[in-house]
Amino acid sequence: MSALLDGLRVLVLEDEFLIAMDVEQLCRDNGAADVIVAGTLSGIDLDGSPGFDVAIVDLMLGGVSTLDLARQLRARAIPFVFASGYSSTDDIVAEFTDIPMVPKPYSGADLIGAVAAVAGREAAPQA
Repeated sequence: MSALLDGLRVLVLEDEFLIAMDVEQLCRDNGAADVIVAGTLSGIDLDGSPGFDVAIVDLMLGGVSTLDLARQLRARAIPFVFASGYSSTDDIVAEFTDIPMVPKPYSGADLIGAVAAVAGREAAPQA
C-alpha cells in the first residue's frame, strides 16, 4: 500500500515554526519526496522554483496576505489547499470557492486527505 503523498514535491507556506515542522514531518510520513517550507513570501519564486506538485498555503505569512501567491499557483495549475485560522474571509469565498480550506486547528488526517485529494490521489475524508 503506497502512502497518500508518495513521491510528491510539497510546498508548505506556514509562518508558525512548530506547525511548519509538524506539517513537514506529516508530509514526509505520508510519502512526500520533498518538502519545502517557507515562513515568508520573500524568496518564493514560482518561475525559478525547482517545481512543486502541490502546496499547502496559510492565508497570512507574517501579517502578509498569500492570495497573490495563490493566484500564481492557480495560473500555473499547481494544486493547493488553504490551511489557516483565517477561514471566513470574503476574498476566499468570492475568488477561491474551488480550493479546499482546512481550518486550524486541523488533524493531520484532514490536512493530508485534502492535499491528496487536490493532487488526485484520493478523495478528501468526510467531516
